Amino acid sequence: MRILVVGAGATGGYFGARLAQAGRDVTFLVRERRFQQLQQTGLVLKTPAGSEVIQPQLAQANSLDGHYDLIILTVKSFALDQAMNDIAPAVGPDTLIMPILNGMRHIDTLRARFGDKVIGGLCKINATLGENGEVLQMTPLHILYYGALDGHNDARLQRVDEALRAAQFDTVFADNIISELWEKWLLLSTLGAVCCIARGNTQQVLTSQGGEALLQSVFGEVLAVLSAEGYQQRPAVTAKIYETLNNPQAAMTSSMYRDLTQGFEIEADQVIGDLLVRGARSGVVTPLLNAVYVNLQVYVQNR
Repeated sequence: MRILVVGAGATGGYFGARLAQAGRDVTFLVRERRFQQLQQTGLVLKTPAGSEVIQPQLAQANSLDGHYDLIILTVKSFALDQAMNDIAPAVGPDTLIMPILNGMRHIDTLRARFGDKVIGGLCKINATLGENGEVLQMTPLHILYYGALDGHNDARLQRVDEALRAAQFDTVFADNIISELWEKWLLLSTLGAVCCIARGNTQQVLTSQGGEALLQSVFGEVLAVLSAEGYQQRPAVTAKIYETLNNPQAAMTSSMYRDLTQGFEIEADQVIGDLLVRGARSGVVTPLLNAVYVNLQVYVQNR
């Protein structure tokens, strides 16, 4: 199976490197700056177990060679339109496209262009890029979830499962990937909203007066929107998500908060703004999410 990993940041770099180490035919589609960097240094992984370097197969949009069986999209949501144009020449009759992006808006965007070639995907990993472009895995967590959006994991998906299993990360071949996607959004949007508006990690928030009430209220607004939009609640799962967030012993932050503190472009529209759009459509009142979104829009203006 020919695999094209679009992006070699923390997510694409980590999972793509592990697949390459497992002997899979993996090519990374990257921009010029990252292309030059990876040619010089290799793809460096720094994990709790140590440091590793691989020499990746690289391509740029103008040098893609033929069709790929699986395209794993790992770009930021605001780069999706360009990524779709870049991968178009690599999409053949049997290609499957697995996005690992935040939120849910990208699913509709991709399906409008590529139809049933789009499958569901998400990951759980605590990773970021270091100053020199190395992938820093901060904890041992590394799980890749995937499955058909309609729950029908046919022979095409079985091939994907065979290709992704037995690499140096955990996999979940999900028969209800849509629920997994809703729940990932519940976690990351609540975490991002609370960290960004408070300008701190969850430990700082929860040890502040009113911090737990803030977390609980934001979580409730997000869950109300998702439920109105079609999420079939799994109470044990949502309770576990809230328990994970409501832990004053853990100093958690979201990728959006880390991007914000470094002055980078952020996924405000995809992670928070889309919740407001969906809430308005479904008649769900979301005053705290509105406050967060205004805060983020001001950051974008100042940036």
